[in-house]
Amino acid sequence: MNGSNRLAGLKARPKGGTVEEVRRADEVGEARGFLDRTPRKKPGRKPSPRTHQLHPKVFPEVGEAIAQEAEKLGITQGQLIEKMWETYRKAH
Repeated sequence: MNGSNRLAGLKARPKGGTVEEVRRADEVGEARGFLDRTPRKKPGRKPSPRTHQLHPKVFPEVGEAIAQEAEKLGITQGQLIEKMWETYRKAH
């Protein structure tokens, strides 16, 4: 480039926005191989209903005991806490 702006003479034009113009543009694009780029649903796993997070600070031996008990029962630590909460609520 020699430093000149070759695009300086171009002028902006407003795009057509009628339903017919958009439909026609879509048809031309599809005929030439352009794909629909509307947002798709997020891929992956559906979100869990268990979305509330706790970050309790406990002594290391308590945390290890909770982890071992959950492992022994074959459930997550969150599920174990839910069971403990249910037991607590029934007692009170």
